[in-house]
Amino acid sequence: MNWDAVDFDWNHIRAFLATVEHGSLSGAARALRQTQPTLSRQISALEDTLQVTLFERGTRIMQLTEAGRQLLPQVRHMAEAATQISRVATGQNQTVEGLVRITCSDAMAAFALPSVLVEMQAVNPGIRIELIAANDLKSLSRRDADIALRHVRPDEPDLIAKRIGDITVSLFASESYMRRLGPVSSPADLSRAQFIGYESPERLIPQLAALGIAVNAKSFAITSSTGSAMYELARAGAGIAILPESVAEGRLALTRVLPDLPSFAVPTWLVTHREIKTSRRIRLTFDYLVSALTEDGWKSLVAKF
Repeated sequence: MNWDAVDFDWNHIRAFLATVEHGSLSGAARALRQTQPTLSRQISALEDTLQVTLFERGTRIMQLTEAGRQLLPQVRHMAEAATQISRVATGQNQTVEGLVRITCSDAMAAFALPSVLVEMQAVNPGIRIELIAANDLKSLSRRDADIALRHVRPDEPDLIAKRIGDITVSLFASESYMRRLGPVSSPADLSRAQFIGYESPERLIPQLAALGIAVNAKSFAITSSTGSAMYELARAGAGIAILPESVAEGRLALTRVLPDLPSFAVPTWLVTHREIKTSRRIRLTFDYLVSALTEDGWKSLVAKF
């Protein structure tokens, strides 16, 4: 091993890769929780060590040079290896103290998990929880989180998934909106209704069509990218939304539209990384969530007074 050839600082490599991925020093500084001057000095130090220019510096963006582009694949391999080292080390950590990062949708974070996590910490006070409310699929392999609640089963071979039950959803609206809409006795009557969309309205059109409700993109007066906002929009009378029955009826007191219509079952999976599953604190948290949410049957979604 030629140790003289690898005398650069790993922190400088991180600064280089973060700047590439975020496109600017300011973005990289936020990601690494450092200051721009610090990152700039680290990149300059790496350039001095390697004796190459990695970026053409601009006022707002950092443009990779040809030398930087050639080094980038190897730097990415280094980052993947460093992540693997961290993951394996975490898996060997058998203490029941420390941080566990859980990611789920904003609605799950607000309605399903608080009471479960409070009960878990009463039993395991040494475990600290970081609850990441994100509707995108955070990467467990890259250590963006340790445990994830998802509505799709992951297909990555290095992930472990446990199905913890379905959430039943139906059509709901506020009483005030249903009064404005007028009499509704069949699915055909809902073709004149306004619906609250989630992300892209086109995703819900086939589901509504399967119920005999003819709608198009114009039927969705308001669309939201968060479940919590959909709940509040429905309460405010913005229209009809597809919502979990336990939340809409048990917590928000919304009116079910055409109760004889069939409900939808939304599967839910608890997911963790195969190697991280050997970490005692993460395994304990994972197993507790599986047990609590399965036994709970999503009753935690219902308000407790």
